[in-house]
Order: sequence, then C-alpha cells, then structure tokens
Amino acid sequence: MQEPRTLNDSPLQFDLLWEGQDTRARVGIIHTPHGDVSTPAFCPVGTQATVKTLSPRELVELDARMILGNTYHLYLRPGADIIARLGGLHRFMGWERAILTDSGGFQVFSLQGLRKLDDEGVTFRSHIDGSEHRFTPELVIEIQEKLGSDIAMVLDECPDPLDYDYNREALRRTHLWAERCLRAHSRADQALFGIVQGGIFEDLRAESARVLTGMDFDGYAIGGLSVGEPKEDMLRILEHTVPLLPREKPRYLMGVGSPEDLLECIDRGIDLFDCVLPTRLARNGAVLTPTGRLNLRNARYKEDPTPIQEGCRCYTCQHFSRAYLRHLIISKETLGIRLTTIHNVHFMLQLTRDIRRALLEGHFGEFKAAFLANYRPADPLAREKNLQARRRLLRGE
Repeated sequence: MQEPRTLNDSPLQFDLLWEGQDTRARVGIIHTPHGDVSTPAFCPVGTQATVKTLSPRELVELDARMILGNTYHLYLRPGADIIARLGGLHRFMGWERAILTDSGGFQVFSLQGLRKLDDEGVTFRSHIDGSEHRFTPELVIEIQEKLGSDIAMVLDECPDPLDYDYNREALRRTHLWAERCLRAHSRADQALFGIVQGGIFEDLRAESARVLTGMDFDGYAIGGLSVGEPKEDMLRILEHTVPLLPREKPRYLMGVGSPEDLLECIDRGIDLFDCVLPTRLARNGAVLTPTGRLNLRNARYKEDPTPIQEGCRCYTCQHFSRAYLRHLIISKETLGIRLTTIHNVHFMLQLTRDIRRALLEGHFGEFKAAFLANYRPADPLAREKNLQARRRLLRGE
C-alpha cells in the first residue's frame, strides 16, 4: 500500500527555460519518471495502448516524448487489472517514454443513450457490448493508478459549451469530483492534473481556475474547447483563462491539435497538446504539408514522382512518392496508412520543434505569420482570417 503524497510532493517537475514579452508563449521541460518532455509539445494519441499503425520503435524514431492513453477504452478492454498484472501500461505496450492518460470523461459524456448522472458519478453503457458501468472520481483514479501513467487526469463533466445554465451546474460537479480525485490519488510516481471547465463563458472559466488552482494540482488542463464552438470563442477563452493558471505549472489544452491551432494556442501560453487529427487524416488518405492538407486519393497524384513534402526528413518522404502512396491507399493496403501516419505524426512533432526553436531564437512572431500565410486550413474562412492577421502584423497592428 502506497503512502498518500502531500499536495506539494509532486513527481513531476516543470522547468521554465524561456518566456516571451510580446507573447504568452514559453519554452520549458516537463521532467517525468519516464523521461523529459520539451514544451511546447504535441502528444500523439494512443487510445487503446497504441498509436494507430505505429510501433513504439517508430514513435521513438520520430522522437515522440509523450503519448496519450484513454482510460475509458482501456478500462473496457483489456481492463486495468490485466494491464496492472502485466506490469503496467508502459510494459504492456512496450513504451518506455512518458504517458498521459485522460480520465475517460469526454468519452463517457459523448456516448449516445447515456446515462444516469449525479454528484456521486456517472452510469453509462459500453459501446462494445452495451453492458452497464459506473465511473466515480475514486474509480477513475484507481484505474489510472493501475495503468501507471506518468500524468493522470481528474474526472470532469463535459457539457455543451454554449449552455450557460448547464455549464454552471456542471462546473459545481466538476469541482466536487476534482476534490475527490485529489483525495483518492496516492500513487507517488504519478502526477495529477485538474481540468478547467466553463464552456465559452469567461466568468465560469475564471471561477473554475480559481477553485482548481486552490487545490494545488501538479498541472492544469483546459477542457471543453474545440468541441463545436466558434474558433474565435476558443481563442477568447484561452486569452482569458491562461493568465489565471499558475506560471510554474504545465498548461494542457485537451483535444486540440491542428497546425494552425497549435500556433495560435502556443502564442496564448499553452504547453501541451493532444489530438487524433494526424492519425485520423492518415487513415483517410490525407497528409499534412506546410501549405495545407493533401488528399492523396486525388487522381492528380496518380503519376506524381515527388514526396509528400520536399525537404521532409521522415521515412515516408525519404523513400516514397505521392504516386506510390496513392496506389497503396486506393488499393486499401495497410502500408499506405502506416506511411501516411508516419509522415503526419512527424509533421506535428517537427512543427513543435520548429516553434520551440523560433521562440528561443526570438523570431516566433515572424515564424507564425509566415506559416499561417502559407498554410491553407480545411476551412477557407479560417485561411482568410489567417491572411488578415498577417496583414495586421505586417502593418504593426
């Protein structure tokens, strides 16, 4: 039986290396029991103890320092007890670097036909077989302690971000659950993050930040964004919320990870990101480039001898053409998904490395402006806003 740790006895150390004057962006290092993570950092998502199609060795070669596991999915299959008996999640999946596990709250509240929800917890039915289960704050912590992740998350309620009254009630429950998670957490080699909620409402976000920072978590996540609200609302809430979080602790924006969002959110002071975007795009034949996404199913690439991205150092771009990748994807060959995933994950990890370098060298503003001017988001309206922002920057506005 492990001794409960005190609030200030954190297994996670965060060193700030650089902070900006004209930006809230910063560079740091998160020290975990399974290695250091330089920030800003993008974490590939390994929902079911695997980043889809990639081996741990390939992730190491891509220099991923932290990946994300999903508590809800691993609880249902294969089960936390099995993983614990087999040595914990790191040994189970053959991954020796850092792991962050979410609480499963987002997945539970996204299920259709949920539930019974009360202050004690939430009852839900498995998407696998329809069996009934119940998550409480204490059980979610117990599961994550059995998994043995380096960073665990509290159980929170994920409401519609646009409904003020619902968010106010959900916030009360989220704070109650956060306190119970903190009391239940006893694993000395695992950090625990609180999650700031409150939808698109500045007063609720401020209240959540005040309550949670008073509990002295090891780090703070911002949840409930990029779930359907307008992009300008997401950025407005970050601008309002980030300054209310402790300077000396990591800030994690959950579920956000498109290239343009990384730049905007890092500029506003976020340190950690996770997103399924790179792997999901790859499974659909789409790849990321400095000018936007390419759909390799397009007939225009049938005889294209060039790599996905000229100058890219990933294994895919060093060895294969767009024409070959299109052939694999059209033929539904698994290798096609693997190769496009390698490229997309490399792209996101390289982007964060380039951002860190630009911050340390003092030209992040120019780097961001140039990237957004060249990058074509999936939403053409977003591209126009990027161009307008670049014009304002060039005019000194």
